[in-house]
Amino acid sequence: MWSRVLRLFTIKTKFEAFLVIYSLGVGAVERGVRYLDAYPGVGGWMLFAVCPIAVFMAGGRILDSLEHD
Repeated sequence: MWSRVLRLFTIKTKFEAFLVIYSLGVGAVERGVRYLDAYPGVGGWMLFAVCPIAVFMAGGRILDSLEHD
């Protein structure tokens, strides 16, 4: 039974991977906007810039893991 549940959370195709990466990107930009509100100035912009960079790194890892399988 648990294997059937875990199969729902497995990324199998590139289309699913791109959907996950898109949702991570939207969340990262939202977090970056919150950082700009909380930390005005250069510090907020630096934190804003780091959020999408983390998504780029995670997205690359997700796409690489699909090609190995």
